[in-house]
Amino acid sequence: MTKVREIFDSMAYGPAPESNAEVLAWLAKQGDFGHWIDGGFTKPGAGFATRNPATGAVLAQVTQGSSDDIDAAVKAARRAQPKWARLSGAARARYLYALARLVQKHARLLAVLETMDNGKPIREARDIDLPLVARHFYYHAGLAQLLDSELPGQEPLGVCAAVIPWNFPLLMLAWKVAPALAAGNTVVLKPAEYTPLTALLFAELTREAGLPKGVLNIVTGDGETGAALVNHPDVNKIAFTGSTAVGRSIREATAGTGKALTLELGGKSPYIVFDDADIDSAIEGLVDAIWFNQGQVCCAGSRLLVQEGIADRFHDKLKRRMDGLRLGDPLDKCIDVGAIIDPAQLANIRAMVAANTEGETYYAACALPDGCFYPPTLITGLQAASTLMQEEIFGPVLVSMTFRTPAEAVELANNSRYGLAATLWTENINLALDLAPKLKAGVVWVNATNLFDAAAGFGGVRESGFGREGGWEGLLAYLKPAGKTKPLPQFVAVPAPANPETQAIDRTAKLYIGGKQARPDGGYSQPIWSPKGKLLGHIGLGNRKDIRNAVEAAHAAKGWAKATAHSRAQILYYIAENLSARAPECAARLRDLTGKSGEAEIEAAINRLFSYAAWADKFDGAVKSVPIRGVALAMNEPCGVIAALCPNEAPLLGLISLMAPAIAMGNTCVLVPSEVAPLAATDLYQVLDTSDLPAGVVNIVTGSHAELAKPLAGHRDIDAIWSFSAAPLSAVIEKESAGNLKRTWVNYGQSRDWFSPSSEGRTFLRAATEVKTIWVPYGE
Repeated sequence: MTKVREIFDSMAYGPAPESNAEVLAWLAKQGDFGHWIDGGFTKPGAGFATRNPATGAVLAQVTQGSSDDIDAAVKAARRAQPKWARLSGAARARYLYALARLVQKHARLLAVLETMDNGKPIREARDIDLPLVARHFYYHAGLAQLLDSELPGQEPLGVCAAVIPWNFPLLMLAWKVAPALAAGNTVVLKPAEYTPLTALLFAELTREAGLPKGVLNIVTGDGETGAALVNHPDVNKIAFTGSTAVGRSIREATAGTGKALTLELGGKSPYIVFDDADIDSAIEGLVDAIWFNQGQVCCAGSRLLVQEGIADRFHDKLKRRMDGLRLGDPLDKCIDVGAIIDPAQLANIRAMVAANTEGETYYAACALPDGCFYPPTLITGLQAASTLMQEEIFGPVLVSMTFRTPAEAVELANNSRYGLAATLWTENINLALDLAPKLKAGVVWVNATNLFDAAAGFGGVRESGFGREGGWEGLLAYLKPAGKTKPLPQFVAVPAPANPETQAIDRTAKLYIGGKQARPDGGYSQPIWSPKGKLLGHIGLGNRKDIRNAVEAAHAAKGWAKATAHSRAQILYYIAENLSARAPECAARLRDLTGKSGEAEIEAAINRLFSYAAWADKFDGAVKSVPIRGVALAMNEPCGVIAALCPNEAPLLGLISLMAPAIAMGNTCVLVPSEVAPLAATDLYQVLDTSDLPAGVVNIVTGSHAELAKPLAGHRDIDAIWSFSAAPLSAVIEKESAGNLKRTWVNYGQSRDWFSPSSEGRTFLRAATEVKTIWVPYGE
């Protein structure tokens, strides 16, 4: 027997196992699991075993969900949704509060079950996952309570499908279910094949909370079950967390269906350490960044960037810290790193590391248990283009390279197709706050890592997905404007008359690219006729190469995002002023094009420019109330390059209504004007030229929406695309956008009143921005 004196001499950790007796008793009582549909478990069917990753032992038999099971769950959710939505927000808040309390009451049972089903250390499940689960339900109870007063004119989407991964099974459930229920939606959840058990236990707890039947339904199964849920025609919203490849497939599968979609996908997050950092603290943060949950974290700090002057010392200290990590039974409270989720994932990690032939690989000199375990690993001396620097490993493997200057650090950090999270470690707060906005990531942690809270939005950019989880911004993804829309009327360009009226002097409008008028690459033009048969002029027909040139010009004008909001506002005012000076001419042009008086549209366009000039420095971010000594800044950042197909029904006002919010928020844009009245847009060239707008901020390419939609939506250097075209292009745009998972906003053939106040303001500003959350702890 070890004596107390010997323990103090060696300071060795002894075992501190957590009992799993209650979990085993619950599993024994349940037996085989069916699905949770309409408030109860269905009869178990053919399925598969879910196993403890640490031991390989079978925990339970779970039913494989079929398309019929999905259909039954969706029907139950549809039946329950109207009554649930009719409840006041305050009434729904009571149920969410009850769920939060039940999570707390059963926290130990849930934590132990999560550890057994997932393989993560009990300390992480108990001290991180479960408190965050309860926090999400508490927070969204508050949002539900305030919903009716704070977001009037909004209504729930309907039935929401949630498909979640295996790395944080219960926490991901909370992230999806809490906002959906708070907003008045009902839910069908498909947990990961490897880790369904805590979702099923949570379903049982909803009975104790009195949650009405059908409000939450859970169907277990593999990827085919998830696909059946995603493709079900009676689902209104899909919330998915998982791999980028699957997210891309979901984007393609849902294209044109009208289903709302949010995607939280993979990452290859940079962890940047400057030479003035507190090295020991940075190393402890790095342990949490990459070896938390065995590195099976989408926002894991898996790409270490160390300033050259401290790299050797940092790597040496890091290796010593790695050697002290403890691997083993995840139920042992002394364990730091648990088990990999499944032998298949373990094999994938081994294969990726074995295939690497660059740099030096260091394995932690700690005892490696038998079974599904992988040692903490550090690979140094890689290049920016190395496979392991670019590809997500999703395991306890850290890759590293060095940098010299802050500018190089930003360039290396952004050299990725992902954009989920980033960490900065420096004692220079000025440096940190200078670099944080420059990093292409949805979340940035300063001198900390893996901080999460229900009040602070979490989500990515680029191929890490779109949409946010948490905060008001997360709730908005489960709401839509109340009321019904009408189908978009068709506007047809005036055909060439039998007896045309022509002018003596021809007028041909070119394209507007990079602040200059440019001839179309294809050399083709198209006549534009008035309803009375008068030839008003010609427009150039843009093609794929013109789109390429316009996007290049838009990227060259990226300094526009760095201009102050006040400066952007001034230029919008100038545009309005110069449009006002030419109002009679532009109104006459609209009258010729449409046969209707153009004065009202000109006046509305001027007012809209004034509105967005006013908004430019007033669409504020927020400081989120998160439970740390510090702040979480929610910053509204421009999306980047926005492409827009403009409406026919208000050829000038529609274009202004899309252009103005985009540039007010610091974006650059590529606009394709109305097909039936494009000369209303080409008359803007001189207005823009005389308004101090930098070249390339606004680019206008006239031509066929149907021909230009595909190259715009598929262009990998465009960050968002909007379509209010009369052409049926929503499906094409959403499908083509899957290439780089750009944000889309399309009309699905529904009309919009461009003269209405609903066609300006926060909805458009939110579409023109991404929320970046910057966590800044403070204190010694």
